[in-house]
Amino acid sequence: MSDILEKCVVCRALLDEEDLFCPNCGTEAPQRADAQQPLPVHLLTHNFLCQGCGASMSYDASARTLRCPFCGSERMDQQQDARVLSADQVVPFAVDHAAATSLLRKWLGKGFWRPGDLAASSVVTKMTPVFVPYWVFQARTWTYWTADTSATPAGARGDWFPLFGEHRGRYAGLLIGASGALTPAETDGLCPFDLSAAQPYESVDTDNIVVEQFRVQRKYARPSAHQALEDLERTACQAYVPGRCRNLKVNAKLEGLSSATILLPVWIMAYRYQNQVYRFLVNGQTGRATGQAPVSWKKVFAAIAVVVLLAFVLFLILLGMAAV
Repeated sequence: MSDILEKCVVCRALLDEEDLFCPNCGTEAPQRADAQQPLPVHLLTHNFLCQGCGASMSYDASARTLRCPFCGSERMDQQQDARVLSADQVVPFAVDHAAATSLLRKWLGKGFWRPGDLAASSVVTKMTPVFVPYWVFQARTWTYWTADTSATPAGARGDWFPLFGEHRGRYAGLLIGASGALTPAETDGLCPFDLSAAQPYESVDTDNIVVEQFRVQRKYARPSAHQALEDLERTACQAYVPGRCRNLKVNAKLEGLSSATILLPVWIMAYRYQNQVYRFLVNGQTGRATGQAPVSWKKVFAAIAVVVLLAFVLFLILLGMAAV
């Protein structure tokens, strides 16, 4: 690994060794002689930048009216053709328009705290299939762990007994969202995907569908991957603790961490309820759904009133018992 810091040829900003593009001006970074894990790039045409949410995407070449699928804005500025980070593979859509709409209606009808007329009164304003970018990580782990167990040995004086051990794991297919418009909670909520169905990028038609560009560079995705792997190791190590477990601590060392790029299918829908627009997402392969929904404040206030009333009645009962 070189200790010499590269600079952008246009704005002269410092470049990290994993920067494929300048984080300041977006210019493609020069290829380093010592670069590891080279990533694919391709020439992006029909490139647009949303002025509403900042999403960068290539739009359907046949589209007549451009509207951002993430925020609904029509302020789409066309960008010059540029070489951008590409995907190694693409998972095609398996959920069609009708199925996605049906999932939305079912989802709107669930949830106690939502308005009772949400499913009937909501109007779908936009529904767009989008290929959303993700990073796919794999690594080996070597973890030392310590914990307390409630399963104390015979003759022990305390209620808890310390344990320790080590665990080795191997993980593949760990997905970290690389979207600039969807939140990490939204990209995580769409998982899992069956990556065995992925096809080479060149074999999937990406010219006639919206494709969001990679906005999270690998160096920023890696800390999230580290945390996710540590969480997986914590779950794996807890299985070795008999009885109840407390104070579980893991020290995970990662080996052979590598990554690849992939585009995953997502139906992005906007629906309107009482002049407010909410976003709803459907995993375009499995139908798993996540989204935003309004809260019925009438139900919230009614629940609070019931709790206060019960507390007041209990207070009167206790007061009467004390008087006797």
